[in-house]
Amino acid sequence: MAVVSAREADIDLLARLLRAEAEGEGQQGMLMVGNVGINRIRSNCSDFKGLRTIPQMIYQPHAFEAVQKGYFYQRSREVEKRLARRSVKGERLWPSKFALWYFRPPGDCPPTWYDQPLVGRYKLHCFYEPTGAECENIYNTF
Repeated sequence: MAVVSAREADIDLLARLLRAEAEGEGQQGMLMVGNVGINRIRSNCSDFKGLRTIPQMIYQPHAFEAVQKGYFYQRSREVEKRLARRSVKGERLWPSKFALWYFRPPGDCPPTWYDQPLVGRYKLHCFYEPTGAECENIYNTF
């Protein structure tokens, strides 16, 4: 059962984001990008208040650098669609389980990113989750 509403067009859009943002991180890394996106929709806090759909989450201004690049607009593949469906069904992995932010620094992960604490790193991406004071709802979404 899905934890967010998603039509086939939404799955395709999310699949394209997963590939464009994290193809080099393998399937697990792409799934973690999906985790962050679904968390943003479900949390309704911080920078992500009012997001209710996959397109709103992906096209939120300044949310994902990939939407500004041509690679994002290429056709999705079945492997990324499967990963997108797993994300929509609520499958979550550490360190992205409760993360709302991630980025790929040129070196070590900073201990905070926009005042949010580092929770962990997977390959080249650092993941940041809010404190309960910042976003209590993220810890109540599943």
